[in-house]
Amino acid sequence: MPISDMPIFSMLRSRMQWHQERQRVLSENVSNSDTPNYRPRDLTALKFDPSVPAALAPLSLARTSNGHIAATVITGPLPGRGTGYDIRPAGNAVNLEDEMMKVASNQMDYQAATALYTRSLGLIKIAIGTK
Repeated sequence: MPISDMPIFSMLRSRMQWHQERQRVLSENVSNSDTPNYRPRDLTALKFDPSVPAALAPLSLARTSNGHIAATVITGPLPGRGTGYDIRPAGNAVNLEDEMMKVASNQMDYQAATALYTRSLGLIKIAIGTK
């Protein structure tokens, strides 16, 4: 089986390509921060096939005692954060602070994916005895 057919590698490759494209879109938002009537864009989150093995599925918290506080899930915007864009008089809706936070988060996620990809390749090399 070629390495490119292994699910973990194809998922990581897809994730890294998604982060590269998102970085391009976010940089366009920043570069158009003074363009009249410009609206910021973003990519929808990458979704993998629902047949992902259970080992890769997200974990949930379990309440093992009545004295434990129940876990809560926050959906939607975080408290204190607006859901809409502030539009300046020129019609531009780009908020540089929000865009730079997205860029930094995207960069960290991309670095995590590349590190996982590199480590996985290292494990394969060890397994076949070439390292």
